[in-house]
Amino acid sequence: MSERPENRVELPTCLSTRRSFLASVGALSAAGLVPRDLVACAAGLTTAHAPRSARGLALGPDDFAFAPGLLYFQTGSLGPTPRPVMERTVAAWKELELDPVFYGYGPHEHAMDDVRAKAAGFLGCKTEELVLTNCTTEGMIWVAQGLTLGPADRVLTTDQEHPGGRACWDYVARRQGVALDIVPIPPGEHDTQAIIDAFAKRITPRTRVLSFSHVLSSTGLRMPVAELSALARSRGCLAVVDGAQAVGGIAVNVKALGCHAYATSGHKWLLGPKGTGLLYLSEELGTTIDPISLQGGRLAYSTSSGVASLPSVIGLGAAIGYVTEVGIGRVEGHNLSLRDRLYAGLRSVPKLRVVSAPPGPLASPLLTYRLPSEIESAAFHERMYDRHKMRLKVVPKEWLNGHRVSTHLFNTEAEVDALVAALGVELA
Repeated sequence: MSERPENRVELPTCLSTRRSFLASVGALSAAGLVPRDLVACAAGLTTAHAPRSARGLALGPDDFAFAPGLLYFQTGSLGPTPRPVMERTVAAWKELELDPVFYGYGPHEHAMDDVRAKAAGFLGCKTEELVLTNCTTEGMIWVAQGLTLGPADRVLTTDQEHPGGRACWDYVARRQGVALDIVPIPPGEHDTQAIIDAFAKRITPRTRVLSFSHVLSSTGLRMPVAELSALARSRGCLAVVDGAQAVGGIAVNVKALGCHAYATSGHKWLLGPKGTGLLYLSEELGTTIDPISLQGGRLAYSTSSGVASLPSVIGLGAAIGYVTEVGIGRVEGHNLSLRDRLYAGLRSVPKLRVVSAPPGPLASPLLTYRLPSEIESAAFHERMYDRHKMRLKVVPKEWLNGHRVSTHLFNTEAEVDALVAALGVELA
């Protein structure tokens, strides 16, 4: 889609400082103009004569290999892998191919178990409670498959679960006759106690599992995991958490949350290689959750798990190291600060309605806004990319007609301001 000339301002060079960028955006916003040159600056792209600086909390100026001018607000779908992590992954692959059997069943196998231990420490659990997976969906599948459920049993979940976290329960319902009970959490519901009460009212003597997300992928609502886990325990149920949108973006301690199982991915907020994941299974479970893939034990390689992507797992260890070096506390603070800045900015954009929680304990680095019914969200998504080089997430229509924005450690205030200004132009 071509750009309209009236929405363009030609500048001789790219502005090289955040201060000059913000000053220009302020003036241009008043006039309803946002030039692509400013968007490029927001992405950290400067002229050859200007010094490069790291984006956001990135450890180095060249750590992220985005296409020129791209503003990436889609970590909630797939996170970008930093260059040092990619380099470690590729180095491991090259080493593996020197002598596949020696490295694959020797140093690299041991390295994968070291990654498992590092990941366990990152999540606050014992190494023996942590399993390496390929993604959150796989972890959730292993949980559902590993339980012994039948027609007399019920699973309680929400209507806001990601399809990858819901598929496993649909499967056991279809194949084993398990009944599913659904707690509705409409966009705009920000009352913690109301959510807890809704779960409590729907638990029956036959309910075996409470399954819910740590952060809803639809609206970014940070669910009351500790309270829901305590509720599950008080009723003799298991608390199973889909943590795909939490780990790496906010601090997570599975022991403090009190859940029995917690599945997450390595390729979203942890910024690891694509096709990596983690599954926490509390030691108190014993063999209550006993999937086929863990019959040989929970080591990185076993007779039942088969061979994993060794370089990817080693790269996941490097990704955890990268986030740890930045500091998960700093990452969460940075992410929420950008998210709250976006929340405030979008309130002044005509035709938009932010449905995510206001700043506070229920907020997460994901923010969702609803578009007017006459504006089709997928088409508007393409428009934002074509005209402003901004990558957003189209929220599935069954939830609402809108977009989701993910802000992570590599994003900046300038980028958030550019997004607000661009939306203001397009919806004026």
